[in-house]
Amino acid sequence: MKRDNSILRIDVILEEVLAKGSLQKGIDEVAVKQVWQDVMGKGIASYTDDVSLKGHTLIVKLSSSTLKEELSYGKDKIIGMINEVLGKDLIKSIKLI
Repeated sequence: MKRDNSILRIDVILEEVLAKGSLQKGIDEVAVKQVWQDVMGKGIASYTDDVSLKGHTLIVKLSSSTLKEELSYGKDKIIGMINEVLGKDLIKSIKLI
């Protein structure tokens, strides 16, 4: 690769790196974990053991089977709220375990 000595703005460089997908997965994972806590609130977050992202599926490990049952009825609403905060349609489904 030939070195280009032109000066580039950092936002342009970051946009190119993200477009290649090399960092986007990790950034999305971190963002989803934070958004889950923000959207669901401290009460539900306190029963959340883990939040992860596999493809377009949000996997949430809960310590309360009652809460898991209750949240299963509102999956579409949760997906909508999380995607709205993220500003993109990242989550397509939720798996509660």
